[in-house]
Amino acid sequence: MIWVYAISSLGHNYIYVGMTADIDKRLHRHNNGRERSTKFYAPFELIYSERCKDRLEARNREKYWKSGVGKEKLRKLRNTT
Repeated sequence: MIWVYAISSLGHNYIYVGMTADIDKRLHRHNNGRERSTKFYAPFELIYSERCKDRLEARNREKYWKSGVGKEKLRKLRNTT
């Protein structure tokens, strides 16, 4: 089972979308600066997650959330919570 997730930086206007098998461990790595792509934007909060049955489905969902339409939905979600 693979998770697709979106995290939002608490100090910057930055949303990161990714996929992982262990969402708790991955969020911990993001918040501790152990991921190069998000290191300078920490700390983060989880704003969205969904479970997918396999990597193919997860990759398709990740592509959607990284698209313009998906990112706009994530911004709205972040701004309402």
